[in-house]
Amino acid sequence: MFVVASSICSDIPLLKPIKMKTFSSIQPPHNFHSTLFFSYTSIRFCIRTQLPSSTRVFFSQEKSDTDESLSVKLLPPTLLAAEKEEAKAVLTLFLKKRGLSNANAARTINKSDPFIDHLLSKLHSKHKTWYLSGRELTTLEIRDALISYLESLYEEHGEILVDAVENYPNPPVKDKSDAPIPPPNPSPAVDSKKVKAVSRVSGIDPAEGNLRPHIAYLMELGMNTDQVRSIMRRFPAFAYYSLEGKIKPVVEFFLELGVPKEKIIIILTKRPQLCGISLSKNLKPTMKFFESLGVDKEQWAKVIYRFPALLTYSTQKINESLDFLREFGVSEENIGKILTRCPTIVSYSVEDNLRPTAMYFRSLGVDVGLLLFNCPQNFGLSIEANIKPVTQFFLERGYTMEEIGIMIKRYGMLYTFSLTENLMPKWDYFLTMDYPKSELVKFPQFFGYSLEQRIKPRYTRVKISGVRLLLNQVLSLSSSNFEEILRKKIMKMQVD
Repeated sequence: MFVVASSICSDIPLLKPIKMKTFSSIQPPHNFHSTLFFSYTSIRFCIRTQLPSSTRVFFSQEKSDTDESLSVKLLPPTLLAAEKEEAKAVLTLFLKKRGLSNANAARTINKSDPFIDHLLSKLHSKHKTWYLSGRELTTLEIRDALISYLESLYEEHGEILVDAVENYPNPPVKDKSDAPIPPPNPSPAVDSKKVKAVSRVSGIDPAEGNLRPHIAYLMELGMNTDQVRSIMRRFPAFAYYSLEGKIKPVVEFFLELGVPKEKIIIILTKRPQLCGISLSKNLKPTMKFFESLGVDKEQWAKVIYRFPALLTYSTQKINESLDFLREFGVSEENIGKILTRCPTIVSYSVEDNLRPTAMYFRSLGVDVGLLLFNCPQNFGLSIEANIKPVTQFFLERGYTMEEIGIMIKRYGMLYTFSLTENLMPKWDYFLTMDYPKSELVKFPQFFGYSLEQRIKPRYTRVKISGVRLLLNQVLSLSSSNFEEILRKKIMKMQVD
């Protein structure tokens, strides 16, 4: 049994501060950054344990013990240690952004080892197939998974989240007055609306004598009462939406698009405002507009799941992003592909994020339009915290600005990796390999492969065989092709 107060995390030095606000309308601010809520499908059931209201916590049982044990056995100790540090870093930033001082955040982190281990088990379970194939997660991928889950936990258990972290896996037993993260202090009018909205979750419809229709419908979709209450607290108007007039039509429309039923729950949890938008006057016309820009209509299910807020932005905000993309030479065809693969780019502020990042990469000699197409995620990074440190890392190792520009041009994901947990250890191992530094300029994709599961095993095979392969041959070939070229090289060497 464990307290549901966990997450999956990322690396703080590489994290751009995320602006957290509660929205009362469907139009988010221009600098809004959206993240995905962690799926609850890994939980079999929840049992609500009645404690004093100030210390109410939730317990659940994991779906299986095999996921966690499997991932831990397969992952090398060095990778586990690196991920653990990233998880601590993200949790530290998250707590500080909720008002904790540096000292209090550090104190909580020092007490959170079991909780951090739980976060890693969730991360490994969520991306098990990637780990099995030897693919390492990027910093942004880890960040998205971890931050979003922490956000959902804070929304649900804000006043006891720190206690849950420190006491995991045991339930916290503290007075609310001792909680390091105080609950919000809304005005009496706002608080009254939230109380009334939440009360409707378990309230009986006077006309029917049963649960209110839209509450029963949400539960039929797979939501539990706690998830419904979370929506009502954040967006009280949802409690008064008509089932037949608002909620059901939107849900059925998303199902028709191919959104899996279990992901409907996540979409509604993240963006309940969607049910308040007219299908015929807003949602469908907005989607048609994006399709006219080249968004693949066959991919709408994935786009909406990744970033449901996309359908709530104003035309002005969307056009600002489009003008920026065109300004830097992105073709109309590629604009549609970017929006399909990375819809969150619309949420980035043009003046605060997109343009400064574009000018920085341009100073490296990079084709910004090409980089926007190949890896738009770069433009959500902080220049000072993420991008400049990576540039400095390569400069200190003897690479010129021109060579760094070539590397990012050839491998757009290069700047999305953790400096301390990815680039540095792989560089250290590269120095033990019999290759010149120029090989990384030719093949910067080296940093995208797992050190323990791909780089070390492959290079060890090459050294034992006594042959010489190009770095990209060592890493990029499939297992069968790698063995085949190795066999041919050995045979040729024996003949010679």
